[in-house]
Amino acid sequence: MPPASKPRRVLLVCMGNICRSPTAEAVLRAKATQAALGVQFDSAGTENYHVGAPPDRRSIEHARRRGYELGQLRARQICTADFTTFDLILAADEINLAALQILCPPSRRDRLQLLLGDQAVPDPYYGESDDFEKVLDMVEKRADYLISQWVRGN
Repeated sequence: MPPASKPRRVLLVCMGNICRSPTAEAVLRAKATQAALGVQFDSAGTENYHVGAPPDRRSIEHARRRGYELGQLRARQICTADFTTFDLILAADEINLAALQILCPPSRRDRLQLLLGDQAVPDPYYGESDDFEKVLDMVEKRADYLISQWVRGN
């Protein structure tokens, strides 16, 4: 799906679904709501490390400082139904994109893309406070771009 085509349902995916993908879900949801776009968002992980857990406390704290709420989200692992439920699936990095391509039916692979388009969102999990801020900066910038494209694509 080209970025200018407005999706109905978007899934954000990282490895454990506790840092990058819930951050992207919350940022995109907030910006889509501000733009009055009727797009639904969810997030998932390619691995099952944290199923049922809330996002990383650092992700929650940094996002909250910018007005995004992640605390109510819970990690889940991607499932087969996601490939038919969502019309756009955005992976945080090439590793997760490759995992999605293996799981995804060939007829649905056109809906898989990198969240940032041409680069990876770095994983802040083993990093410092600045790494969580960097992820937010990158995700906000990309969300602004995607929302503007979807508004024009209506």
